[in-house]
Amino acid sequence: MRLHILGICGTFMGGVAALARELGHTVEGSDANVYPPMSTQLEALGIGLMSGYAAEHLQPAPDLVVVGNAMTRGNPAVEYMLDHRLSYISGPQWLGETLLADRDVLAVAGTHGKTTTTSLLAHLLESIGLAPGFLVGGVPGNFGVSARLGRVGGQRKGGPSSGAARHLLPVGEGSSEQPSAAPFVIEADEYDTAFFDKRSKFVHYRPRIAILNNLEYDHADIFPDVAAIQRQFHHLVRTVPGNGRLIVNAHDVRLAEVLAMGCWTPVETFGIGRGDWQATLVEADGSAFTVHRGGELIGDVRWPLLGNHSVMNALAALAAATAAGADPRGLLPAFATFESVKRRMELVGEVNGVRVYDDFAHHPTAIATTLAGLRAKIGGARILVALEPRSNSMRQGAHAEALAPSLADADAVVFLHRPGLPWDASHVTAALGGRGSTAPTVDALIAALHAQAQPGDQVIFMSNGGFEAAPRRFVERLRGG
Repeated sequence: MRLHILGICGTFMGGVAALARELGHTVEGSDANVYPPMSTQLEALGIGLMSGYAAEHLQPAPDLVVVGNAMTRGNPAVEYMLDHRLSYISGPQWLGETLLADRDVLAVAGTHGKTTTTSLLAHLLESIGLAPGFLVGGVPGNFGVSARLGRVGGQRKGGPSSGAARHLLPVGEGSSEQPSAAPFVIEADEYDTAFFDKRSKFVHYRPRIAILNNLEYDHADIFPDVAAIQRQFHHLVRTVPGNGRLIVNAHDVRLAEVLAMGCWTPVETFGIGRGDWQATLVEADGSAFTVHRGGELIGDVRWPLLGNHSVMNALAALAAATAAGADPRGLLPAFATFESVKRRMELVGEVNGVRVYDDFAHHPTAIATTLAGLRAKIGGARILVALEPRSNSMRQGAHAEALAPSLADADAVVFLHRPGLPWDASHVTAALGGRGSTAPTVDALIAALHAQAQPGDQVIFMSNGGFEAAPRRFVERLRGG
């Protein structure tokens, strides 16, 4: 089958393209932003890429158009597709119907931590020889690709099955001698599916095991309030079978409210000092902690990640893998070898004692927990933050009141205030008590940071967009380039 993917260079749709190609389909696609690294990765898979959304890209007609959720009415390719009655489907629906229907799906949902937790869960399953399939909204360090089929029909795609590997069991069914469908781990996003399907993406995945990591207000462009997001999460809860499992943050009141709407699946909770799965910090920065389940000691975790939020992600992944049939004690050594996702506190360089990080920040809670974890590690050293309000919610000012408090652990903040930003960020920088300033361009922001940086500083660039390659440009500036 020949597929044409609209919006192919997005992380999710690029993963869909890679999976479709691995299934043997002929895949091509269009995007307004065809540039590395996604374009390079896709072209290496033999996927043809076209720049822009010209109607001619759909001539001759493909067998199926897979439509990304960035596509809108008025887009030339969308209008041609509709006018000529081409067969089309959303990316999540295609994934659910084509690939996930006969797999044991482990879905990771939540406002924060989805990408890291999904990557960690896949890594844990990989560490015991299960070769899971996965689709992650980033590039996991342990795999180097955002998506793969994994083991299919008892064999790893492209080669024979490892003798040490076994399939996961459906929760609550069978014995160790009854293999189930191969596991597939997926990042389950609450954002809407397509211009013609306003349900959250995750309702298409039909997971057997679902992690509900946390729930806060976000995506102000499509959700009017937190109650609207809770309704979507409850739609996900409704799809998890009675012989499955829900892994739920024990600290999150909004998730408890979701379950109170109705729950038909066994629930296990996790938390720091709370829940069925509990962590006790050994190191204040979250780099070491002890795990108990139902009062029983599981063991100690020592790993390279920082912060209480990372500990929570770890508990969720461990609980999900265990719910699917893994021995939790056998998973613990794999935490030490976990390599986080690109752009999650990724160290991009150190010059003359200044360490520079690239971090995918999109919400005040994520900003606060990331900075708190770093502060716990470095003590009194200075933290300098470069912040771009890039997400739809950030650009609309939905999180403006929470931004200054989220930056409490920063010693200095330079806020990228582009001329097109529809709200005034001066009240955010004013609330920082002399620690904040604004810059109208990335060049000006880099210059401002360079003027302040000194040996021993930790400089973090926070944005869920490209930030015009600012972290690496700043490293070059430090080197005198």
